Amino acid sequence: MKFALHFANVTFPDAPGAKRLAQLAEQLGFESLICPEHVVLPTEYASEYPYSATGRLPGGRGVNFPDPLIWQAYVAGATSTLRFITGVLVLPQRNPVVLAKEVATLDHMSGGRLSLGIGVGWLEEEFSALGVPFQRRGKRTDEYIGAMRALWREDDTSYAGEFVNFAGVSCNPKPTAGAVPILIGGHTEFAARRAGRLGDGYFPATGSQADVWPLIESARATALEHGRDPSALEITMGCPELAPDFDGDGVGAARALEARGVHRIALPLTPFMPDLERSLETFAEHVIQKFS
Repeated sequence: MKFALHFANVTFPDAPGAKRLAQLAEQLGFESLICPEHVVLPTEYASEYPYSATGRLPGGRGVNFPDPLIWQAYVAGATSTLRFITGVLVLPQRNPVVLAKEVATLDHMSGGRLSLGIGVGWLEEEFSALGVPFQRRGKRTDEYIGAMRALWREDDTSYAGEFVNFAGVSCNPKPTAGAVPILIGGHTEFAARRAGRLGDGYFPATGSQADVWPLIESARATALEHGRDPSALEITMGCPELAPDFDGDGVGAARALEARGVHRIALPLTPFMPDLERSLETFAEHVIQKFS
């Protein structure tokens, strides 16, 4: 089982704090840091945030929300083994050719320590501010995945789609392992099936205690339908029982997830605050070391 700390760039948006967190997490045996994304936060929005009972983003419009790739590039230079995951980057808002270059460069320079977690987005007003159509963003996402993988795979490559087209181009450097793992995030059946068709992993993120197992099984079934190995689909999910002041039952819950094929547990950082060092050290001693 691998353990990740979620909301890393939002919880520690400053350079000293980011370095402190990353080096501590690496030292204590955490596998990765997960960083969400929003380019802009509209002052007023009618879109409903799907991971909160209030339907509103926590923190308000003044929250510091560093770009995940730039934040990760900074802390990658201060670490050597820790992995980084965008959780999630809103793919249809990006230019896929530029993003392919950025992601491959970060992966190459960090020694292959990046996973690209992506989603289709929910905040229509943010799309409007960026001049990107909100409609058909799922189809756009599928094409962008294919286009990026083509650029990573080989030189003199081409891609022909409805939303992205290029012919006879090369994009270097290539990712360290030939491609960057793409993890599909989302709490819908569409996201689950996209993960099964196209993803290297699935992160059915929810902010509630909703049962995500039907989604995970849908992702695995879809992988099988498309001639892919369902067991190779890397599953990331939360485990509320693993609170920093856990009484020991959390380890059993984590082992139960592991037995059901979960590969990574994502833990929000806020419960470990304010005494970050003590809380993370305790967690590493009582949980991480039991899985090493």
